[in-house]
Amino acid sequence: MGNVLAASSGVDPSRNTVAASLGLPEPAILQPIDSASTAATAEGTSVAKDGTLENPGTVEELHKKCKDIQAMTFEGAKIMLNKGLSNHFQVSHTINMSTTVPSGYRFGATYVGTKQYSPTEAFPVLLGDIDPSGNLNANVIHQFSSRLRCKFASQIQESKMVATQITTDYRGNDFTASITLGNPSIFTNSGVIVGQYLQSVTQRVALGAELAYQYGPNVPGRQIAIVSAVGRYSNGDSVWSGSLGPSGLHLCYYQKASDQLQIGVEVETSLRMQESVATIAYQIDLPKADLVFRGSVDSNWHISGVLEKRLQPLPFSFALSGRMNHVKNNFRLGCGLMIG
Repeated sequence: MGNVLAASSGVDPSRNTVAASLGLPEPAILQPIDSASTAATAEGTSVAKDGTLENPGTVEELHKKCKDIQAMTFEGAKIMLNKGLSNHFQVSHTINMSTTVPSGYRFGATYVGTKQYSPTEAFPVLLGDIDPSGNLNANVIHQFSSRLRCKFASQIQESKMVATQITTDYRGNDFTASITLGNPSIFTNSGVIVGQYLQSVTQRVALGAELAYQYGPNVPGRQIAIVSAVGRYSNGDSVWSGSLGPSGLHLCYYQKASDQLQIGVEVETSLRMQESVATIAYQIDLPKADLVFRGSVDSNWHISGVLEKRLQPLPFSFALSGRMNHVKNNFRLGCGLMIG
């Protein structure tokens, strides 16, 4: 089970938590289990000892540090059982009971190959889960070389493929170029193409651009293109990141205050909706107590918190989630237990 766990941590080191294992939602339309992000990309722009520039990671990971410490809440009760069948194969059984999302049972499986580029990564990686109705989520990640990595994600609901995403990343010495194809259809001649480029300019600054192109009969004028500028500034334990385009402005600030405390601030402005949302988040790590707490509050008066506790020496982990809005008089509570 060692290789499976190593690859799981390599799949997304900063999200290898109880809450992520319990299937908390990610802030994306179609977010595959982001495979095997290296330590360098997870940390952002890295600096070699001789002062040369290194790979800045992908545009998709631009706001990663700030996003990862936000409380991703869930509602209801969840129980997950993980079982390693071999060093490369692991299965999971999940029971979910909720009033906001479909309740029921899901079976999941993870396979990790033998092709290794680092001690914590192995390829190919195949992940998927399915429920008794046949609704399927599938992810395939493979690294063909030290620079080229491909990811495929698909969602099938009611015997129909509702979402498909194919991403290819090329990582140069001091840049990363990515192209993503979403929901391509030769029958309706529709789809979404996203091209991204991020370049290390200095040891602390990375700049890039993103081009999103959508075409199809339901698009005004049958096609539309949006260009955005992106950038990141890293200084020790703090990271500033932002993106600016016709649709709006997105700014994030991350600060590691100590070994136990991390703080993040996020501001999202939509020019089309003429509104802005600001979020303040923090994460508290208490390794001696095997406890992690994430909390956040935004300008819409949503207050969220997720507590994760490992029940040593038993192979159990417990998660408690809460979300409230005083203005709307709304409260949601969730609890989860992971075994294995």
